[in-house]
Amino acid sequence: MKRSLTLPTGTLELALEPGALPADDVLGFAARANAKRGFLFLSKVLGKHWPSRPAAMLDVHERLAATVPDAAGPVLFIALAETAIGLGQGVFEAWLRRHPGRAALFLHTTRYRCGAGALIEFAEAHSHAPRQFLHVPADPALRAQLAAARTLVLVDDEASTGNTFVNLAAACCRLNPGLERVHLATITNFMGPAAGAGLEARFGLPVSCGALLDGAFSFTPGALPPDQGAAQRFDPDADSGAGPAFGRLGLVRALAPPDALAARLAGGFAPGARVLVLGTGEFMHPPTLLGAALERRGVDAVVQSTTRSPILVWGAVAQALDFPDNYGEGIANYLYNVAPGQYDHVLLCHETAPGAALQALARRLRARLFHFQSEDRIEEVPVR
Repeated sequence: MKRSLTLPTGTLELALEPGALPADDVLGFAARANAKRGFLFLSKVLGKHWPSRPAAMLDVHERLAATVPDAAGPVLFIALAETAIGLGQGVFEAWLRRHPGRAALFLHTTRYRCGAGALIEFAEAHSHAPRQFLHVPADPALRAQLAAARTLVLVDDEASTGNTFVNLAAACCRLNPGLERVHLATITNFMGPAAGAGLEARFGLPVSCGALLDGAFSFTPGALPPDQGAAQRFDPDADSGAGPAFGRLGLVRALAPPDALAARLAGGFAPGARVLVLGTGEFMHPPTLLGAALERRGVDAVVQSTTRSPILVWGAVAQALDFPDNYGEGIANYLYNVAPGQYDHVLLCHETAPGAALQALARRLRARLFHFQSEDRIEEVPVR
């Protein structure tokens, strides 16, 4: 199927192949406020820019975990910040369920320092915030598992050129020269047949791919908007509040769902109440687990997250809110497709201290604040 879309920033030409799910259920299109790249493949099953049902998200995790070849272990899963952190962690957990007893390590990349250990930097060149970092685990047992890994699984919401994957894989091979193969797991793969055929030469390793939707694209830029001010102010000495408990320093097991909190919250919602579980920035997977636990209790829940990505109101983006970031970088953050008053309840979930930025956003959305200090220590913070 071929499609042509005229965006405010240029023309996007697509050739879509039949996928595991209908294309319109998986994918929307938006225009970036980014002078480097004027388009966005906007996932409807990611829980980032679009309200997503937790059950649909968990189904995507299972489907992508099923694409991972049964290759030599241990297996190293890495999710790319910030958009695919929750996706990657969900794929890792789904893989563990499929392979009980198998050794696997999960890490996610980040744009923040966490602790005093070693950082590996690589580039996401098309991003408005191109510097990404991978932490070397502080725990000796996790470092040993990183060094012993033979299969590398890289997870992102979409693949368009493959350049970021190549850059990250090269960084991983510097940490572990014994890696034997790479698997790319994405919701959408738009690299096209020619680029896909050349992946092994680019990676220097055998490469496989798994996606829900495949195709190819071309983009003819029009009048790209100027960048929307600074999008990254990395300070290696700053305490951003980015914690070690949720994947930056490594995990070898699934997080426990917050069932006690979900049961307490569900008991206080009126029948039919619409509930948004809202993650913040890189903090995505625990809110998804909360949304799924609510959904299992019959709550009409959807999941989303705030983001640092500037996107124009067009196409799959109907509303946009901007506000200060809660990680203390002093850059704009955004929330898309959510209007104040749209939901009966908004549960704003965060890993950072509940400072002025979070308080202001909670008041704006009439939200409740939940500070996740660890998977089993969650504090509701009064909104003042």
